[in-house]
Amino acid sequence: MTPLNITHRATATGPVLHVTGELDYAQAAALRNRVEHLALRPGQCLVLDLSGLEFCDSTGITALLAARQHTLAADAEIVLSAVPAHLLRVLTIVGLDQVFTLRPGSESPAV
Repeated sequence: MTPLNITHRATATGPVLHVTGELDYAQAAALRNRVEHLALRPGQCLVLDLSGLEFCDSTGITALLAARQHTLAADAEIVLSAVPAHLLRVLTIVGLDQVFTLRPGSESPAV
């Protein structure tokens, strides 16, 4: 099991969280907690850079959905960037590729 690691970087358009390791039942609460403590302002964009994500189970997907709810409640946006193929496949199968904005890289969206 690879521990979940979340690093934070502030940008002009909003925070970027780089998520690495395994986002599973044992570790999904860490992402939820980290996102819930972000002070998002209306119009900002939270980018979750998933380029280092090795595994994501249904609890991890639920944490991503909770992050989306948090950003929407703040009148902000969320982008999943650099989504690994294994997770992209699951998101597509369950239709969440239509719910989340997906970007190929970890760069911040244009202002």
